[in-house]
Amino acid sequence: MTVARLRKYGQVLVLGIQNHLAYRFNFLARVLFSLIPLTALLMLWRTIYADKPPEARIGGYPLEQMLAYYLVAALVNALTAVTEDDWQIAADIRDGNINHLLAKPLDYLTYRLCLFASGRLIYTSVAGVPLGLFVLATGVPLYWPVDPTTWFCFLLSVILTALLQFFLSFALAMLAFWVLEVSTFIFIVYAFEYIASGHLFPLDILPPALQGLLAWTPFPYELYFPVSIYLGKTTGGQLAQGLAVQTFWVLTAWGLARWAWHRGLHRYSAVGG
Repeated sequence: MTVARLRKYGQVLVLGIQNHLAYRFNFLARVLFSLIPLTALLMLWRTIYADKPPEARIGGYPLEQMLAYYLVAALVNALTAVTEDDWQIAADIRDGNINHLLAKPLDYLTYRLCLFASGRLIYTSVAGVPLGLFVLATGVPLYWPVDPTTWFCFLLSVILTALLQFFLSFALAMLAFWVLEVSTFIFIVYAFEYIASGHLFPLDILPPALQGLLAWTPFPYELYFPVSIYLGKTTGGQLAQGLAVQTFWVLTAWGLARWAWHRGLHRYSAVGG
């Protein structure tokens, strides 16, 4: 990518940040309301462990590490989750808003990726203080990796997680070229992803056969995998394999998004003239 192209998309990123700053109160409200289900999950696991001896483990997790899992998951989710991008992309297609973008020297996928990145930057900035205060209020001890390699792999996996989530959402939004309303498809995928990615519980408490099956799907790499790296649950050869599989799914999702965009444009041109 040339310097001119980098500068162009840098301007898109800046404009996206400025636009999202206008809605920072909405971000704050979303963060505060997201703490409600997080509180419920922490209370649930404290109740589950309450009648067990202090050294009890569930799926290899002592109570403190189980609680820490959800806090780290909340952080990763703030950094990587797609919120309204898929809806906005589908609306651009349905309402014909992509017409003026097609006439400009902009790659729509890269354009939307810059807007997604700007939204994550603002959301994470807004979420930082409430989440920090929440951690202090709940008294949940945080695990801090001491190995620099763990930090590097964790940050790398978080970046790959964000890309994977965005590309999959972009590909799903491309259905707007063929159907009038994509909300049903988005809800179906989101419902399955919520469970299979580790939002509801750590995936390594599942039976080994089911864990092995999920490990070859993209879903664990949308949340569980980076959290497991941070907590030291995934190390060594398993870590290297996981990063390789996660990279594979990012490239596959990118290719699918590109393919769906170009196929959709052919249909869009045929219909729109």
